[in-house]
Amino acid sequence: MNMNLPGPKSLEVLKKGPKLFKGGASFEEEAAKLRNRRIKLSPQMINVGSDGDYIIDADGNRIIDFHAGWASNPVGNRNPEIIEAVSVAMNQYGFVYEHPLRYDLAERLVEFSPNEGNKLTRVNFEISGTEAAEAAVSYAIAYTGRPLIITFEGQFHGDSIGARMLGSNRGAHRRKGFEAWRGGVITVPFPISYDIPAGMQFEQYTQYVLWYIEEFVLKSVADPDSIAGILMEPILSEGGNWIPHESFIPALRKMADKYGWLLISDEVLAGMGRSGKMWAIEHMHADCDILVIGKHITGGIEPIAAVQATDEVLSHNEGHSGSTFAGTPSGCAAAIKTLEIMERDKLVERTARLGKKVIERMNKWPDMFGIVGQSRGLGFLLGASIIDKDTGKPDEDIAFAVASEALDMGAWFIWDSEARIRMYPPLTVDEDVLEKGLTIVEEAMHKVEKNNLKFEHPWYTNGVL
Repeated sequence: MNMNLPGPKSLEVLKKGPKLFKGGASFEEEAAKLRNRRIKLSPQMINVGSDGDYIIDADGNRIIDFHAGWASNPVGNRNPEIIEAVSVAMNQYGFVYEHPLRYDLAERLVEFSPNEGNKLTRVNFEISGTEAAEAAVSYAIAYTGRPLIITFEGQFHGDSIGARMLGSNRGAHRRKGFEAWRGGVITVPFPISYDIPAGMQFEQYTQYVLWYIEEFVLKSVADPDSIAGILMEPILSEGGNWIPHESFIPALRKMADKYGWLLISDEVLAGMGRSGKMWAIEHMHADCDILVIGKHITGGIEPIAAVQATDEVLSHNEGHSGSTFAGTPSGCAAAIKTLEIMERDKLVERTARLGKKVIERMNKWPDMFGIVGQSRGLGFLLGASIIDKDTGKPDEDIAFAVASEALDMGAWFIWDSEARIRMYPPLTVDEDVLEKGLTIVEEAMHKVEKNNLKFEHPWYTNGVL
């Protein structure tokens, strides 16, 4: 059942956008241009509320939420327990420094620390994942006294100038005009598992990337003694939910130990149970020296992030980071409650169990649909590469059509100018809703493939896809 988004009430709000926000276009004008070309303008909506696993738009449409606030809402949108905890903290503290909740949250994070060996016992609070990623690099440089950092293509660490240089998701376009700011960042390929260069197999490509670091970067680009560490996502999340080969991150750990580098695990999206373990690096049989936490730590209610590291790295570190509102009482209260809910309701274990069922279903998609090249996932980090069935090449326009059609049919997930779709259900999602949402995605794929559907995006700032 199509919802014909935007409805009239959403459209009335959307009409204000072109005059108010950066960029923007009129939905009605853009739609009129496309009618004669038999292309639909992408569905849009204005959200006015949420109800459990659903988003509610201004016209009363109930849309299954596989978006989860860009993976910020692990325990569901508008979780009443977290809102109550924030309200209590606001009424008691307002905004002050040096309150006890900072200490309480730090202790809780230490309890949840990854690593089989050297636990991460030191914490510093930030506001966003962007700040936390930059802080982690600052600490690595300050600790080692070395100026360079290795990162990987396709990673995303934020959209500040510094974070854009560290990450390269959508690469050159994202850094246009800022190329000279890259400074001490050495970027190498991330060994993805589909559409691999030179016809290599997955394990071959993984070994090639490791060889590239050892034999090219360290011999032709930078001396190992100039490199502070490796900033990596244990699952390449924003870049497409790519799960590395099992040999990859242990090899990075071995390399870091060999050269005295720090291994930094950015878990802003993949952490906090989303992968089916508390931290995604726990799948990889390797310890990290610094952990980057953000986004989901407060259940999507308050902005807070953190850097967590070993005692050795952070106990006397002279690196600089922090913000006015880092570690607010309400933010700490929200994070403490989120961790409590996750532990009490065994959400990490639940995500692992349900995720296996979902991935078993998704693994059938390449055989069911000519436009699906590969499906993959861990826990509720779910992705599929979308291709042109005639050429076999990844195609972002077809991926966009799938996302558009699914939204118009009542399921909202992420397409972000990529030849992939990504789904991040809340960890609390009702099992029946989860199945219903996946059915809508499958129906959308079938409809796009059968009818060769095409959509175009108006690119105004308050559009939702």
